[in-house]
Amino acid sequence: MSSPEDFAKIKADMASVYERNAAAWDEGRDTSLREKDWLTRWLEGLPVPSKVLDLGCGAGRPLSGYLTDLGHHICGVDASAAMIARARSNVPAATFQVADMRSLDLGQTFDAILSWDAFFHLSPEEQRSTLPVILKHLKTGGHLLLTVGDDEGEVTGSVAGEPVYHGSLSPAEYLDTLQAAGFAEITYTPNDPSVLGRYVLLARGKGAT
Repeated sequence: MSSPEDFAKIKADMASVYERNAAAWDEGRDTSLREKDWLTRWLEGLPVPSKVLDLGCGAGRPLSGYLTDLGHHICGVDASAAMIARARSNVPAATFQVADMRSLDLGQTFDAILSWDAFFHLSPEEQRSTLPVILKHLKTGGHLLLTVGDDEGEVTGSVAGEPVYHGSLSPAEYLDTLQAAGFAEITYTPNDPSVLGRYVLLARGKGAT
């Protein structure tokens, strides 16, 4: 079992892991769009085009590319400059920038925000402080889609054979936070086999702030 010190070391090195492995990650990314059904549910009821924020966009494909092809205006954000460089090449019709979601301040709001396999790289404490920052960037009536974990805690995954950090809050805490934000519909789907066992949090129709 990893110690708190082990988790801290892995987390501290995570940005450099993505910088070193951006090409391998991009070229090895599953582009079959197994996420498509979730994206459809997330975007249902929103106009085309909508302003969409892809948080932790990686190299931009397949998700930012697919959303752009649907006619939406995509802003992609990632902490890795190497990933953003590849995203700009892969999806030239979208807008990408290097930024840390923990201190996000884009000066605009969005109809829909997505963080697929990215928000869960934050520690539980960081998620508590970052989720309100994300929600400030979401318009009234907007929709949110996140992949999270099964319960509060820390685990590790891997990218190109190197360890990376994963954190989560409890499902109840996510639901409480989103209910307090006034979302009209919130679903938490654990271990969804259609997306290889991911834990998916979907919130639609954010309340007025």
